[in-house]
Amino acid sequence: MSLRILVWNEGVHESTGDPANIADYYPEGIHGAVAAGLRELLPEAQVSTATLADPVHGLTEEVLDRTDVLLWWGHVAHEEVDDAVVERVHERVLAGMGLIVLHSGHFAKIFKRLLGTTCSLRWRNEGERELVWTVAPDHPIAAGVPNPVVVPRQETYGEFFDVPAPDELVFISSFTGGEVFRSGLTYHRGRGRIFYFSPGDQEYPVYLQAEIRRVLANAVEWAAPRGRERRMPAVSNDARGWFLAEGAE
Repeated sequence: MSLRILVWNEGVHESTGDPANIADYYPEGIHGAVAAGLRELLPEAQVSTATLADPVHGLTEEVLDRTDVLLWWGHVAHEEVDDAVVERVHERVLAGMGLIVLHSGHFAKIFKRLLGTTCSLRWRNEGERELVWTVAPDHPIAAGVPNPVVVPRQETYGEFFDVPAPDELVFISSFTGGEVFRSGLTYHRGRGRIFYFSPGDQEYPVYLQAEIRRVLANAVEWAAPRGRERRMPAVSNDARGWFLAEGAE
């Protein structure tokens, strides 16, 4: 069965036209650009999109039950995401759904919930060059990715990045102003795989770059659950767990 991918974007910048050039870069929204790249590189996959303004943010029980990998982009509306939806996504990740958190999604409620830290970082935005260096060349997410990836203009992120030590560090970025940043990190939570990838701001057409699209396609394949059954890790002496499976009773 083909992978079932959902690209979620808060969609606030697109609806307000701020920045003014966002429609030039992303006429179908950031989610539309990310989804287009995945459809190009993973033609057998089923790729859909959702935004904050959709009913239940587009993240109903039924939608999440049929999602293998969820990509999350947010920036200015993190607090508008309903806590019940966060809990729903959290349960699915622990049960095996993959999660890819993009750029300023580091402040998303779901990311902070899963990592247990503030996820804060240093930043400034002068539209400077970013070099994305591969530091784990044998990792599946780095397959076919040039080293370094050159992002001509991008918001600058810098250390200290308040996240737990990653299970795997795949990419480190350097910027014109001298900052460095752990820009590609993996985590495992329960049975779920998580990848954080920082390149991709609303002011610059980063998600149109072929190299960035390759990273995201690789990450989706890496994060996808192994097998269709989703089951929460057993707690204490309760071996039943909670699970989602096609056709399960």
